[in-house]
Amino acid sequence: MSDDQASRLYIDGILRPAADRLTYPVESPVTGTAAGLAANASHADVDEAIAAARRAFDATAWSADVELRVQALRRWQKAMQDLADDWRDRIMAESGCTRLMTHLLHLYKPLEMMAWPIALAEQYEWERDLSLSLPMGEARRRLVVKEAAGVIGAITPWNVPLQINIAKAASALAAGCTVVLKAAPDTPWAAALMGEAAARAELPPGVFNVITSHDKAALGEQIVTDRRVDVISFTGSTAVGRRIMEAAAPTLKRVFLELGGKSANIVLDDADLPMALQTGAAVCFHAGQGCALTTRLLVPRSRYAEAIGILKDMFEAVPFGEPNSMEQVMGPVVSRAQYDRVLGYIDAGKAEGARLVTGGEGLLSQTGGYYIRPTLFADVSNDMQIAQEEIFGPVLVVIPFDDDDDAVRIANDSPYGLSGAIQSGDPERALRLARRVRTGTLSINGASYFGPDAPFGGYKQSGIGREMGLEGFEEFLQTRIIAL
Repeated sequence: MSDDQASRLYIDGILRPAADRLTYPVESPVTGTAAGLAANASHADVDEAIAAARRAFDATAWSADVELRVQALRRWQKAMQDLADDWRDRIMAESGCTRLMTHLLHLYKPLEMMAWPIALAEQYEWERDLSLSLPMGEARRRLVVKEAAGVIGAITPWNVPLQINIAKAASALAAGCTVVLKAAPDTPWAAALMGEAAARAELPPGVFNVITSHDKAALGEQIVTDRRVDVISFTGSTAVGRRIMEAAAPTLKRVFLELGGKSANIVLDDADLPMALQTGAAVCFHAGQGCALTTRLLVPRSRYAEAIGILKDMFEAVPFGEPNSMEQVMGPVVSRAQYDRVLGYIDAGKAEGARLVTGGEGLLSQTGGYYIRPTLFADVSNDMQIAQEEIFGPVLVVIPFDDDDDAVRIANDSPYGLSGAIQSGDPERALRLARRVRTGTLSINGASYFGPDAPFGGYKQSGIGREMGLEGFEEFLQTRIIAL
């Protein structure tokens, strides 16, 4: 791809290169080599994008005209769906997802899911009447009014970039806000697709803006600290989430954070063990690069050895290495830095005394890409680093427990509280335990909670607020009361 073919920024309704025409190479984790170029934005580009979003919110009908928004967003959704096949190879190349994954959360499904917040905007109760009150004997009518919160700075990660980009932008725009989207440096093309579609759909200038940059921190911090930005919506690591809260504090802007997880999957003693343990292989989904994946597997002590044997065979049979496969869900980790980080955790697990049952090997020298064999650790105690910290790779730790109370104690003994799972032959028993596990989401016997109508987020250091669903939509609203 030449400089002229590099993906572009989208600012104030115009697709264009960065102000100084700089680009940067986008590396494919499948090959470890550059797959193309993206616009490398500067502080001046970010300033222009924020100014455009502020102007569109303050001086146009976007925030007040629901029908205008609904029609524009439906054109945008259609434009993205029309462009999806043209961008699929780039989406696969930048993230390392397999072709099958583009039919799931990496491309087609997020585009379908856009329809939900758009329809919600049409149906939402923007005003409600509290009826008459009689303070000090004087009758007054009171209206509760919901209105757009303002300019949104959306800062997104590299693991499932299009899904998270759309979850933030579609809800914020449907709510009447304007958006500056700052993509992760590793995955600019998922955001650039949205900018190209916005231009094709003729979204009103300034309501949606796309920034891509090789910079990992400075441009995001510029968005967070700018007083013209009203809300920050961030998905990423807990460490960066803390920094965003600090940087946002001087302007007291609202902050939504969807952060890390170290979720527990509890297999109860009445579960069909071979069937239940299939959920343990979920850490191979997109090479374990999912914040809500259950990466701690809790197994009854009485069946621990049996479970380890089943899991070993399962992990050694997981297929990977063919990016064009419609059967494989596992690709490489996203970058050399992430590859080294995951292998560092594997070394730490061995040093702590955990038993490496299978995997643990990086395959860069064999494949040229950032593949890591599915890795299984046994003899893990919950106080080990590999049981407490988010690894974000295809690594599962298996921890024994004594009874239901012990399982709940271990599951909750974590700084995180994003997700979890319970496997049981007795759904009522599982539901009783589920009510005791302190997480924002939980699955019983493989049931999926995920959907555009379902609020997603966590407890403790897994974040603040919710994304998607009614609750996620309302993250982008302000509430006022008017007395007449």
